Amino acid sequence: MAQQAGKAQAPAREARRILVLGDSLSAEYGLARGTGWVALLEKRLAQEKIAASVVNASVSGETTSGGRSRLAALLAQHQPSVVVLELGGNDALRGLPLKNTQENLAWMVETAQKAGAKVLLVGMQVPPNYGTDYANRFTATFADVAKARKVALVPFFLKGVADGTDPTRLFQPDRIHPRAEAHPQMLANVWPELQKLLR
Repeated sequence: MAQQAGKAQAPAREARRILVLGDSLSAEYGLARGTGWVALLEKRLAQEKIAASVVNASVSGETTSGGRSRLAALLAQHQPSVVVLELGGNDALRGLPLKNTQENLAWMVETAQKAGAKVLLVGMQVPPNYGTDYANRFTATFADVAKARKVALVPFFLKGVADGTDPTRLFQPDRIHPRAEAHPQMLANVWPELQKLLR
């Protein structure tokens, strides 16, 4: 009996599952299906022959409180080995208190860790028109949570996309959502840290 159980469990260990919990930046908002960074991640895993599947639980407009309310059920359903948390941008757009954003992110990281998953926190920055003080504190929120919970961090998800000489070039007309041609760069920002967690 024990031998059979061992055999049954072996494939589950080999095929790791990555849960992406994000907002419109991960939900392919305004893009053709299959062109967003999460879809590109699936292709990259196949190319690198890494036995891992991806569950994209991202929802356009999602805030950290929305992610927090959905996380426990997602963890129970998918039992991921890695959770990628890409939330917080909509908190800033809605002017929600940074304290709440930080508490929600910390709770989600801790909950994922307790469920046995490694966590990759994906950081965001806000435009200068939010004011230097707010912008700095918003950026620091992700680093503070990552440091406190000892998890991997991508400091700025849109590095190379939103900080170029012509920042609007890689964005859809709303100037919030990146075009499809920006998503390979977004994956390139996430991949080095994610790869370490999959080793």
